[in-house]
Amino acid sequence: MTSSQKAKKQELPPTAWAVLGLLSFPGERTGYELKKWADSSLRFFYWSPAISQIYAELRRLEDLGYAASARSGPEEARAKRRYAITDAGREALAGWAADTAEAGPPVLKHGLLLRVWLGHLAEPERLRAMVGEHLERTRAELAAVREAMEHAGGVPEWTFPALALRWSERQHLAELELAQALLEDLADLGAGREDPTATAVSRAGAGAEAGAETGAGAEAGAETGAGAETGAETGSGGRQADGDAPTPG
Repeated sequence: MTSSQKAKKQELPPTAWAVLGLLSFPGERTGYELKKWADSSLRFFYWSPAISQIYAELRRLEDLGYAASARSGPEEARAKRRYAITDAGREALAGWAADTAEAGPPVLKHGLLLRVWLGHLAEPERLRAMVGEHLERTRAELAAVREAMEHAGGVPEWTFPALALRWSERQHLAELELAQALLEDLADLGAGREDPTATAVSRAGAGAEAGAETGAGAEAGAETGAGAETGAETGSGGRQADGDAPTPG
């Protein structure tokens, strides 16, 4: 590998590694077939690149020597170019997959929550409708994940993709639970109940005020205690009438 190729290897985006990962399973595939597989697997836990991105990455991988392609012969009515991973590509992919330092934290971009965050500018009914639509969409995605799990089940080469799909199933179930709880929160606000945040702030303010009063009471108590002590001393010298000075002994 030339120095230029090594530099390009270091600059490979995650999408390139994902496409190379699709090629790492047995068989040769066209760009269209890679797109279909990404749609039925990768998108449930990462994302599915556009077909144009897939072909762009395939060209990059070929330039690096990580992938090779061959055009189909005259036996097929429509010529197709199929791609396969090379030994160098498999070695590079194995090194990248084992480098946990490059994984990075998961990135959450929840479009629905962004709109809820701006809920003071929207009608409550519309927000609840949006959450309802999100619930339906998530249920449909969950069904698709389970369908993909059925296809992957029992195929030895797909053992680890099946694990990723199982994680995705759990993630979608959790998303359904979170969305349902959010819908209930919005219903509470729509029913005229107190804003939980405002209530918490109000309680905190009341607690601080009560604390201040308690502090004043403690100070008064201390003074009362001092008076009681004085009274005890007075008791030995004579009884004190209301407003009168202590009677001398």
